[in-house]
Amino acid sequence: MNKTPRLTPELLLAAYRQGIFPMAGENGEIGWDEPVRRAIIPLDDRFHVPRRLARTVRSGFFTVTFDTAFDAVITACAEPAPGRETTWISPEIIRAYSELHRLGYAHSVECWRDGQLAGGLYGVAIGGLFAGESMFHRVRDASKVALVHLVERLRRGGFTLLDSQFVVGTHMLQFGTIEISRIEYHRLLRAALRTPAVW
Repeated sequence: MNKTPRLTPELLLAAYRQGIFPMAGENGEIGWDEPVRRAIIPLDDRFHVPRRLARTVRSGFFTVTFDTAFDAVITACAEPAPGRETTWISPEIIRAYSELHRLGYAHSVECWRDGQLAGGLYGVAIGGLFAGESMFHRVRDASKVALVHLVERLRRGGFTLLDSQFVVGTHMLQFGTIEISRIEYHRLLRAALRTPAVW
């Protein structure tokens, strides 16, 4: 039986450049995925912020930061939650992405309320690609506010592709999330990897 190679930063970056990403099974074994239909969140005017959420973003209810608590965000994303009793984020995934973060490729967006981490997300940036990996919330709308701030930052930095991998729950559709073919994804990916975006 072939053992899955240790997840190194080099292996992860090579995989993303080919449109592939890792997921851990229930036994912790790492597998690789490349969906036939890929979900992306448009960074142009198709990105939609619902009116009530826009009010929450403007209100300053949450304090939003970037890359200040990566380890806490990825650990929280791995925690069981209602409707998500198991997780694909294994200790090996956490270790590998924390290494990517230290090298400047993996990033987090944090939402704070009264000094406590209320929600956030993390993902990987290569060229003009941002591959969103996971999000969580402990306070209503915290992860959605993090996403709105992420899109704003990606637009300012010149990113062209926000990959959300799958449509996980209908709540993602409210932002304009669409599914595209694998062929179309690879076309967008090639262009994004040639784009000199700045996080």
